[in-house]
Amino acid sequence: MDSDSSSGHEKAPIDVEASSVDEFSPQEARSIVSRIDRRLVTVTGIMYCISVMDRTNLGSAYVAGLGKDLELTIYNRYSIVTLIFFVTYIIFQPPSTVLCRKFGPRPFLAFITAAWGVVLIGLGLVHNWGGLLALRLVLGLFEAGFFPSVIYLLSTWYTRFEMGKRYAFFYVIGCLASAFSGIIAYGLIHLDGRAGLEGWRWIFVVEGLLTVVIGAGGYWLLVDFPDSDRKVWSFLNAKERAWIVQKVKNDRGDSQVTSFDLKKFLGGSLDWRIWAYGGMGLGTSTINYSFSFFLPIILNTNLGFGAAASQILVAPPYGFAAIYMFGINYLGDKFKYRGPVIVVNMLLCLAGVPILGWAGNNYVRYFGAFLICAGANANLPSALALQGNNIRGQWKRAFCSAMFVGLAGIGGIAGALVFRAQDAPTGYKPGLYACIAAALLVLVLTAVCDYSYYVDNRAADRGEKNLECDEDEPQPSFRYTL
Repeated sequence: MDSDSSSGHEKAPIDVEASSVDEFSPQEARSIVSRIDRRLVTVTGIMYCISVMDRTNLGSAYVAGLGKDLELTIYNRYSIVTLIFFVTYIIFQPPSTVLCRKFGPRPFLAFITAAWGVVLIGLGLVHNWGGLLALRLVLGLFEAGFFPSVIYLLSTWYTRFEMGKRYAFFYVIGCLASAFSGIIAYGLIHLDGRAGLEGWRWIFVVEGLLTVVIGAGGYWLLVDFPDSDRKVWSFLNAKERAWIVQKVKNDRGDSQVTSFDLKKFLGGSLDWRIWAYGGMGLGTSTINYSFSFFLPIILNTNLGFGAAASQILVAPPYGFAAIYMFGINYLGDKFKYRGPVIVVNMLLCLAGVPILGWAGNNYVRYFGAFLICAGANANLPSALALQGNNIRGQWKRAFCSAMFVGLAGIGGIAGALVFRAQDAPTGYKPGLYACIAAALLVLVLTAVCDYSYYVDNRAADRGEKNLECDEDEPQPSFRYTL
């Protein structure tokens, strides 16, 4: 038995050249992939789940009394508090994938998760909006490294048409977190008065403690990159990891990482498609974040539901989104398409926003929230699968993951600003127009990318060019996924 088998902690070096994709029977291969799914996707999904809850609990806390107690109702203070998070969140994302590679996902991701849990506990103890601003800045610093590192890590374990549904499942867990965060917050505010703390403070304190526990658990349960020889607890042996590396190498030819080179890392910025992928993330996240921050407030102040009902009614749209998200991305993997999936997602948003904003009946308007949540949440794994399918090179992949999430973070800033307090009497119409514009941006960028893929694939078919070989050796069989 290999030294890194299911009973041990050590990892043996892998021998990729001695491995073959036919080395295991189909049943054994499925078993290996299932073990990766259970360990990698589930653990990172749970950590992402708590990340989403921690990032979006501000709206529930606001409705529960945070806005009044810390005077966030003055001018645009609430919008400022929401967007300040993204300043450090964006700045510290580019180096995060490099640090994750250097130190390993297990210690790196576990540390930053536990650290932002401590910051959350602090958010429950602040007594003025200046302190809230400062802690939101620190929260952004620690959360910055999580998402791009996880996206990069996932991409190293799966082939191109295995990624869509894995990204979707990862997001489904986060979507369910959004669904239940309002219900959890509703329960926690009933601790009002315990230990001298208001109900909204308990939201941060309890979720912060839970985050610290999950971060500590991640240190034991997270896995490393498939080509790494660092220690990991009870996972694949060297032979199985070599098979994974060989399978990914056959699929896209970039399974083994070269030594870090800053010029090579930043060289990805010269590919205009990297910025297009980031633009898709920006547009999608503008819609996503705006509704995660403001949906409870819209339900409360605009649709007329009570404070408790507004928190609970956040759950059904996100529950529906989780089902839709996995289904549409499963079909994308099955039929090997990416662009059309993104188009369907954005059309859902374009249908849902007018319904939420202009329908005559409040319950019909609430239905619009279902369409928006489904389309916008499903589109993040869809766009990530598009960029993941169409990039070769480990450091270009690392740069693109950071750039995608960084520009998505700018979408978070936009999302924090589009629904302004002074627009409440208009039904937040300017914010709704901004979400429509964001969906149209994603559609245009998708169409441009798909057309460029079609042209380049035709040229490669004629033998006129090799695709995505600026970092790795050419792989003649590689084609862009439309």
